[in-house]
Amino acid sequence: MKAILCKEWGKPETLVLEEVPDPEPEPGQVQIDIHACGVNFADTLIIQGLYQEKPALPFTPGSEVAGTISALGEGVENFQVGDRVAALCSIGGMAERATAPAQSTMSMADSMPYTVAAGFAVAYGTSHVALEHRANLQPGETLLVHGAAGGVGLAAVEIGKAMGATVIATASSQAKLDVASAHGADHLINYSEGGFREEVKSLTGGKGADVIYDPVGGDVFDESLRCINWEGRILVIGFASGRIPKAPVNLTLVKNFSIVGIYWGAYAKRNPQVQLNSFARLMEWYEKGAIRPYVSATYSLDNASKALLDLMERRSTGKVVVETR
Repeated sequence: MKAILCKEWGKPETLVLEEVPDPEPEPGQVQIDIHACGVNFADTLIIQGLYQEKPALPFTPGSEVAGTISALGEGVENFQVGDRVAALCSIGGMAERATAPAQSTMSMADSMPYTVAAGFAVAYGTSHVALEHRANLQPGETLLVHGAAGGVGLAAVEIGKAMGATVIATASSQAKLDVASAHGADHLINYSEGGFREEVKSLTGGKGADVIYDPVGGDVFDESLRCINWEGRILVIGFASGRIPKAPVNLTLVKNFSIVGIYWGAYAKRNPQVQLNSFARLMEWYEKGAIRPYVSATYSLDNASKALLDLMERRSTGKVVVETR
């Protein structure tokens, strides 16, 4: 089969496309004929050796896939060969075939295309677990979403609306804000024009946002500390800005707010039921039309490096997907 290989730590241009042996499913795993693989910011870090987990070289990047089951490992009873599924595979997704734990494999809605399913689990799963499980977002609260046109940010906008929140979206350009608006954001702020602190306070009657969803970090996180409501929650999703901020923790005493981390991938090992329950709820919302995943661009397998580079340089909106067949 064909697969993208990372043979050395580096930028996307160091990746190569080669023929490799098919992976065989171990006990408790399924083998999947991949139709599409979602591209995530974590993929741009893992190929550089900058992610929380560092796989042995060489390896194939790509953590979420959609396709059909082609073989079952020993002990797998809840799937059949030919089932349409989305799966989390940690690594190995940018290939024509991969294996994934059965407990991290989920049946797809019949109406969901493979390209949508491949970009669904991580973005929507991260945002849903963050907002419901970690931040306990309540109907009527105000949710501030940074990077609101990106993969996880746009998902957070839609999920926030589905949960009954008022959503304030920030982004670095009007074009990106237009995408957030089309997916339900109530208020829009272009933070390239001079920050967002005062406008958030104005929109909330001086109180600030109840929940702040931050995949950007850096200066955006620093300013968020100044526009959060009493007992608010700041969700630390990632650091797309490139700078990991340091919080003056004395500020948490002033408004009793919480800084809440969300490493969604860890649930696959520590508590997979959280992910499975979340995925079931998200599929229910999808079938009802409450969420409308947006795939902005698809790339062929031999062009996967460009997909990663476009994401890395923040040229994309919504989800970016690599099609493998």
